[in-house]
Amino acid sequence: MTTIPPADAPLSARPARGAELVLDVVAFGDRGKSIARIDLPADEGGAAERSGYVVFVPGAVPGDRVRVRIGKRKKGYAEARVLELLTPSPLRVVPRCPYADVCGGCTWQHLAYDAQLEMKREAVERIFAHAPGLDLAGVPVRPAIGADRDEGSGGIYYYRNKMEFSFAAQRWLTDAEIATEENFDRHFALGLHVPGRFDKVLDLKTCFLQSEWSARLVNGVRDLSRREGWPPWHAREHTGWLRHLVIRTSATTEDRLVNLVTWTRDPARLDTIAAFLRAEFPETTTFVNTVNEGLANTSYGDTSVVFGPGTIRDRIGGHTFEIAPNAFFQTNTRQAEKLYAVAAEMADLKATDLVYDLYCGAGTISLFVAGRVRHVVGVELVEEAVLNARAAAEANGVANTTFVAGDMLKLFTPAFVAAHGRPDVLIVDPPRAGMHPKVVDQIAALRPERLVYVSCNPRTQADDLARLMEATGGGYRIEAVQPVDLFPHTTHTECVIGLRA
Repeated sequence: MTTIPPADAPLSARPARGAELVLDVVAFGDRGKSIARIDLPADEGGAAERSGYVVFVPGAVPGDRVRVRIGKRKKGYAEARVLELLTPSPLRVVPRCPYADVCGGCTWQHLAYDAQLEMKREAVERIFAHAPGLDLAGVPVRPAIGADRDEGSGGIYYYRNKMEFSFAAQRWLTDAEIATEENFDRHFALGLHVPGRFDKVLDLKTCFLQSEWSARLVNGVRDLSRREGWPPWHAREHTGWLRHLVIRTSATTEDRLVNLVTWTRDPARLDTIAAFLRAEFPETTTFVNTVNEGLANTSYGDTSVVFGPGTIRDRIGGHTFEIAPNAFFQTNTRQAEKLYAVAAEMADLKATDLVYDLYCGAGTISLFVAGRVRHVVGVELVEEAVLNARAAAEANGVANTTFVAGDMLKLFTPAFVAAHGRPDVLIVDPPRAGMHPKVVDQIAALRPERLVYVSCNPRTQADDLARLMEATGGGYRIEAVQPVDLFPHTTHTECVIGLRA
């Protein structure tokens, strides 16, 4: 094992690929990669000034001392894999899930939850500190709003209302499973994909993301499928019948939906599963079958109802939403309500306000704020989502909303504003890729008094706001920056930013 080079080492002393080092982890980095540093000369001219050569260490925690092996190596940084944890950080906790170190669902279960929230706050702060044209002086990034610590729906465990499990003819064995020397069946798995592998699936016996009921259902469907001899999907050979098991549960009602995604529709097999669900999992309120005859390994296709209404109901902000098997709905119902409350607070809503809700989806934010304003106009690309939004408004007796379907780039024009009125407040909640530059330019030209930007990707959020500031000549001031944690034990962060002209 090599050791850390001395501070006066030449540049060639940068660790080589494959080198083993003992490092102290000092900080959180981007995308869940913690940081260690090695002191090296600043340049080949022998300047006295030192600069820390950065080593990114995925899975490590600030305060850890670790033995690592260097992988990717660049001039300014390297990446390393942990070989051994020598001294654990006080921020570490024992992961609850036995698959936490190999499954991609909960990559930060080994980090105390308060530290996870601070990591997310720091990530947002770091992104905006380096964004050109954005000035957060005097506007601190607020502490991230975390989930409740209880065991029920919406806590730091069992918080997802939707999970998609995959069938596979190629099973990935964990190190612990291999160590048992048991003769496992490698030709059938039902669980989650190993990160970076489209063809290999972990055969999960437990999962703390959705509910105990969901985990029992996965085990029950696996046992039934194996007894019946139904073949799982082979991602390389494109054969098999079973493709996905999608489970949707409501946080606020007793509704539970099971969606079996298959290669073809087989009525006899579906009858067998329906009888099994009614007998062993009577809490299932609806069972549907989606047929995906394409090669893409997705859960979308032609859906038919086997029993029940084919949808479930959930509530946010006092409004009930009917959710179809493949419809988008915020995955963490309880935290989504907190997220929308932050957006409403930053919008400083008034009874006379006209609000535009861009990228409105199924209208969840629109309905959340509608009772506090004069009118809300929601705009969304997906026609089905707009139909769901209109249906939800009608079902909940909300009359002061208008939902329009169309491409934001083509639809959001001066003619649209002339038809619907000039908004006092603009709320935007775009996809991860952010807004098209021309949409940002249109917002700049419109210059509403108040703007609230909700984002699941603070990086594209920062890019969009930097363009907005440039287009308006700094015509907006940032009033508040609030991270919200919708996905405990992951690096994903939602961020709400309030601006005023």
